[in-house]
Amino acid sequence: MRRLFLLVSAVVLVDTMFFAAVAPLLPHYSDELDLSKTAAGVLTAAYPAGTFAGALPGGWLAARWGVKPTLLLGLCLLATTSLVFAFANSIVLLDAARFVQGVGGAFMWAAGMAWLVCASPPERRGELIGSALGAAIIGVLFGPVLGGAATVVGPEVVFSGVSVLAIALASWAWTIPAAPPEPSPGLRALRHALRRRDVLAGFWLFTLPAIFAGVLEVLVPLRLDHLGASGATVGAIFLVAAAVEALVSPFAGRMSDRRGRLAPIRIGLSGAVAMAVLLPLPGSVILLAAALVAAIATLGTFWAPGMAMLSDASEEAGLDQALAFSIANLAWALGHVLGGGAGGALADATADVVPYGVLGAACAVTLVGVLSLARGAPEPTRS
Repeated sequence: MRRLFLLVSAVVLVDTMFFAAVAPLLPHYSDELDLSKTAAGVLTAAYPAGTFAGALPGGWLAARWGVKPTLLLGLCLLATTSLVFAFANSIVLLDAARFVQGVGGAFMWAAGMAWLVCASPPERRGELIGSALGAAIIGVLFGPVLGGAATVVGPEVVFSGVSVLAIALASWAWTIPAAPPEPSPGLRALRHALRRRDVLAGFWLFTLPAIFAGVLEVLVPLRLDHLGASGATVGAIFLVAAAVEALVSPFAGRMSDRRGRLAPIRIGLSGAVAMAVLLPLPGSVILLAAALVAAIATLGTFWAPGMAMLSDASEEAGLDQALAFSIANLAWALGHVLGGGAGGALADATADVVPYGVLGAACAVTLVGVLSLARGAPEPTRS
C-alpha cells in the first residue's frame, strides 16, 4: 500500500509540475516564435484541452480495462510527447505535444486516484487521497521552477529529463500488483449524473476558478515580461503564489468540513470579484506580483470545497471512483481551456481589462446564486 501511495503521489506531482512549467516559458516562446496573446493562450490551453478530451475515455478505460494499464498508457504518452516538446521549434508541434500530454494527464489522474481509492482501507481513504493531492500542490510549486530552469539551460535538457522521469515511473508502476477493475455503471450513469443539480453546481464551482487561473497563466506572465521581469523572475513569482495557495487550500477544506462546503466558496467569490477589478491596474513588477499572489490565494479557497461538493454529489449519483474523477478532470480542463484560450484571444482583440471584467461579472453572479442557495436551503455543518 505504501508503494502504491508513493507511486500515485509521484505521478500527480510530475503531471502538475509539467502543467505549471509553461507560464515562465511564455515570454521565451513569444520572443522566439513571435507569438501573439492568442497564440500564447492556445499553447497554455492545449494541455487542459487534451485533459478535457481524455477525461471520459480515461475514466472509462480505468473502470473497464484496469487502472494499471491506463496509468502506464498515460505515462507513455507523457514520456513520448515530452521529447517532442523538448526539441520542437514550431508552435503547431508544441501545441500538439501539449494536447497529447493533457490526454495522458487525464489518464494518469483517473487511473492513479481510482487505483489508490480502491486499494485503500475505508478508514484511511480520505487521509491517503488528501496526502496525494498535497503532492499535486507540490508539483504546482515546482512547475514554475522547472519552467524557469528551461529558460536558462534550454527546453531540450529540462523536458528530456521529464521524459526520463516518466519512463522511470512507468517502470515502477509495472512492478506493483494491479487492482482488478471496479464494477462500473458505465457512461449512461455518468450522463444521468451530469443532469443532477448538485453535480452541476459542484462542476461549475470547480470550473470557475479554473477559468480564472487559465486567464492568469496567460496574461500575467506576458504583462510581467512587458514590465521587464525575466523568465526566472516570473517563475519565482508563480512559485510564491503556489506556495500561498498550498497553505490556503487545506484551511479551506477544513472550513468546508466544519461550516459547510459553501462557506469558504462564498469568501473566495467575494475575493475573486475584488481581484478581477485590481489585476489590470498594477504598473510595476512588484505590485503585479502582489496582486497575482492575492488572486491565487483567493482561488485556493475554491479547490478543496469544490472537489468535495463534486465528490459528494457523484457518490450520491452512484458513480464509481474512476468516472467520478473524470467529472473533476472535465471541470478543471474546461475551465483552463476557456480561461487560457478564450481569455487570451479576448485580451488580444481588446485589452486585458476585458477578460478580467468578464471574470468579475461571472464571480459576482455566482456569488448571488450561492448566497440565494444558502438562504433557501442552509447547508448542515459537517463534523
